[in-house]
Amino acid sequence: MVEKIAAVFDGKVFHPAESIDLPANTRVQITIETLPPEEQETVSFLQTARSLNLEGPSDWSANVDKYLYGQETQNED
Repeated sequence: MVEKIAAVFDGKVFHPAESIDLPANTRVQITIETLPPEEQETVSFLQTARSLNLEGPSDWSANVDKYLYGQETQNED
């Protein structure tokens, strides 16, 4: 199977721009074609974050200090 996909290299890992229908640990061969600046698609932070399929508690943004540092946040009235 040959499939052409877009990806972003973060310095260590290639992150595909879309999901890939392959089982985990499938070995592939990658050919790299660097796009010139005028052809590079600008990707928003939100689009990148969503593509990572991160999971966390539903109250993450409201209680970020609690989850990062173990501190309770104080609600300001």
